Amino acid sequence: MPGFELFGDKEKAEVEKVLDTGVLMRYGFDGMRNGQWKAKELEATLANRMGVGHVHLLSSGTAALTVALASAGIGAGDEVIMPTFTFVASFESILAIGAIPVLVDVDDTLTLDPWAVEQAITDKTKVVMPVHMCGSMADLGALQAICQKHKLLLLEDACQAIGGSYNGKSLGSIGDLGCFSFDYVKTITCGEGGAMITNNKTYYENAHKYSDHGHDHIGNDRGAEQHPFLGYNFRISELNAAVGCAQITRLDEFIEIQKKHYTILRKALTKVPQVTFRRVPEGGVENYSFLNFFLPTQEITRKAHKILDENGIDACFYWFDNNWHYYRKWQHLTNLESLGKLPLEVGQGLPDYSKTDFSRSDHWVGRTISCLIKLSWTEEEAEKRAQKMASILQELL
Repeated sequence: MPGFELFGDKEKAEVEKVLDTGVLMRYGFDGMRNGQWKAKELEATLANRMGVGHVHLLSSGTAALTVALASAGIGAGDEVIMPTFTFVASFESILAIGAIPVLVDVDDTLTLDPWAVEQAITDKTKVVMPVHMCGSMADLGALQAICQKHKLLLLEDACQAIGGSYNGKSLGSIGDLGCFSFDYVKTITCGEGGAMITNNKTYYENAHKYSDHGHDHIGNDRGAEQHPFLGYNFRISELNAAVGCAQITRLDEFIEIQKKHYTILRKALTKVPQVTFRRVPEGGVENYSFLNFFLPTQEITRKAHKILDENGIDACFYWFDNNWHYYRKWQHLTNLESLGKLPLEVGQGLPDYSKTDFSRSDHWVGRTISCLIKLSWTEEEAEKRAQKMASILQELL
């Protein structure tokens, strides 16, 4: 991870096909296209790869989450349960439709703790949104059972986990809806882009309309299309989709490289007695984009991260102190700081996160170091990195 590290002739060739037509928009201009429909092509490939009935491409992973929620009828005052450890886009997408993000603890999977989810459910809860952070998944079996019991939607934020699976099914395809990001630093990239996947035809029909100003996309005359409801502009361009058409054909190649480098690092760190690793739920297969491990205490973990960085071990993250990925630094959420006034339902319904006890999350995230797995390493570079990390940690511990 990420796909831009191995970006070349295949991607350029697909983009050139679009440039030759001069049609950069995914809708309309049928006569000028010479048969080139890159967004449609990528959607069909993704549907086959993910084993789902419907895929709709969007301009970003954030857009995908927003459209997924809106397509399922989630809106003002509805509660969406999400984890304390994720990227800020998860709660941004919820707030964008006037719904309320309800943060709950993560466990040793570094994703939603099913017990905490159960405790957070109210009569306003409509969605449980696990976020498969750093390439691995939540305990989806337990979360499915909770959603079935309480008649809730399960929306998988799989933006960081494309290529992973659970009980033989692709991550993102297990819930009622699933979302991916194809931005510049994801496993496969479109430059910018995302996708919503589902087996629910109604959600799909809502999504492709909502993301294009409410256009129903019936016929080939944009001016004559009907507008059954209000929508917004979350369209992907044909240029971005073209890059994705090349990258999706390389996904297995990228996953194989990541797994090889991940295995080298993990094998070396396994020899350090006080290093343990995040739990992958039974039946789960990571996409190997990060190696996530635990150290004994927050103090030791923060010190280890500093020493690793000082010794040239880059791309290792201590999320506990990170501004974008952990609740402790989300002051803009805690204080509801935005350019405009947020809907009244949000202001009245949002818990006071400045006072909420998330010590269960702190216990895990505070002791976690996440190492990005790069595609561009040679095997020799991966081996040297692994041995150097093991030596540093062995000396520290």
